[in-house]
Amino acid sequence: MSVVSIILLVAFIIICFLLVVLVLLQNEESGMGGLFGGNGSQAFGSRSANVLTKTTYVLVTLFFVTSFVLAILNKTPVAKELDTSSVQTEQSAGEWWNNAE
Repeated sequence: MSVVSIILLVAFIIICFLLVVLVLLQNEESGMGGLFGGNGSQAFGSRSANVLTKTTYVLVTLFFVTSFVLAILNKTPVAKELDTSSVQTEQSAGEWWNNAE
C-alpha cells in the first residue's frame, strides 16, 4: 500500500466514526437517529438540528468520495496481466503428472 492509500484509509475510518456519532445524535423526528431519547440536538442549542444535518450530509459525501478513491487505488490487476502470469506459471510447472515420477 502506498502512503496515500494509508492516509485515505485512516481518514475513511475517522469519517465512518464521526458519521455514526452524528447519526446517533440526531433527533428521531428527522428519521435518522434518536438512540439517546431524541434529546441529543436540544443539548447543543435550538439551531443545532440544522448544523447536525448539514454536517451529516458533508460526512456522507466524504464517505462516498473516499470509498471510491480507495477502491480505485486498491483495484486488482487487469485481466491481461493475469493471463500472462498464468501462462508463465504453466510453462514453469510443466506437466504435473510427469513431474510426480
